[in-house]
Amino acid sequence: MKTKQKPHPKKILSFILLFILIGFNKTVNAAPFFQDISNQEVTEYNQYKGKVIDSDTKKPLIFASLAIENTNISTVTNTEGDFLLKIPKDITSKNITVSFLGYKTKLISLTSLKEHNNRIALDISVTQLDGVNITIPKDVTSLVREVFEKKGDNYFNDPTLMTAFYRETIKKRRKNVSLSEAVVNIYKTPYNSVSDDAVELYKARKSTDYNKLDTVALKLQGGPFNTLFVDVMKYPEYIFSDERISHYDFNYERSTTINGKLISIVNFRQKHYIKDQLYQGKLFIDANDKILTSAIYALNITDKAAAARLFVKRKPKNANVWPKKVAYRVDYREKNGQWHYGYSNVFLEFKINWDDKLFNSVYSMSAEMAITDWKKNLTKDRLKQKDKLKSSVILSDEAIGFSDPNFWGEYNIIEPEKSIESAIKKIKKQLNKS
Repeated sequence: MKTKQKPHPKKILSFILLFILIGFNKTVNAAPFFQDISNQEVTEYNQYKGKVIDSDTKKPLIFASLAIENTNISTVTNTEGDFLLKIPKDITSKNITVSFLGYKTKLISLTSLKEHNNRIALDISVTQLDGVNITIPKDVTSLVREVFEKKGDNYFNDPTLMTAFYRETIKKRRKNVSLSEAVVNIYKTPYNSVSDDAVELYKARKSTDYNKLDTVALKLQGGPFNTLFVDVMKYPEYIFSDERISHYDFNYERSTTINGKLISIVNFRQKHYIKDQLYQGKLFIDANDKILTSAIYALNITDKAAAARLFVKRKPKNANVWPKKVAYRVDYREKNGQWHYGYSNVFLEFKINWDDKLFNSVYSMSAEMAITDWKKNLTKDRLKQKDKLKSSVILSDEAIGFSDPNFWGEYNIIEPEKSIESAIKKIKKQLNKS
């Protein structure tokens, strides 16, 4: 198989996740997928809100997946377990599949849902492996290599047009200071293709409270590409290139069952003598079919100055910026025996030490993207160059301010956190006063 030629991983990281500190100072080709309903008087969809919780502890389940059975419509819960699901009115008798890693999948009739205050409780999946023939892999590194070698068989092998919701948030300690959101078209190429995916910005908006940003403005370069490139099965060279995979130690942790599938949990960490800024985390691998179903990992910060050079493009002269945490997650979904990218998130936490200040500042930046609908691109339509979103885009510069409460119309989004909603309302009041 032909291998993609990419820049050195260090350069890739500084390009994908770019943290910028600076001083204060379209026509849609995918028309069948998107319809601007802002001027329509009749709502074309039903909307359902609720929360997914642990049935025992009643704690919210973060990033739980909700999907309409036998369709490609789906969404995920936010960091408070809340969900917002919009379903076309012509779908009336379907079931909703609710799933979360390590819990039993629940099937709920659409007719049983209310418009608001739905509470869906999931039970922990008690793994019963007695009598199951579990073969512990003798060579875990070979298992991981096999997963990537078989991606052409196990993941989408047709061009696909996806609808995705993207959100990025900036916080100063626990306070939200900036929020940008977008609906994008993703022209997804087959997983065994050497061609990169193309992204088109369809709708976007932002809200920023600069009063809480001290004397700096923080911007994340790359927009949706930050989350799209976390799709390690499409872009393994960002982490597990043929050269880099030998720089990791892989070990088998245990087996479990998820959605009736036997899953091997594999830990990985860079070898002790490797000084580059690589990764550590867990891979959830279908033991029978050798399929990566999820991955959770983080940058192994061995040298904070070197790590800072990967992310900080510009900063004030009187400040030092250090990354405290850089974490990633990607989840895949199955349809008719084929798997595809479904959800990913990136979290970055930085400390800013000021030369002339007694106390430092801590900022966090998060980005997440969820596929909410998709269809095969059977005509192999390609995005025109002028409509392609550049991978160097700064979404907060592209988006307009929050104004229209019906901005997203029928498109599925990830329900905002209550704290974010409060911040948006406060900023809107300030804007109205001014």
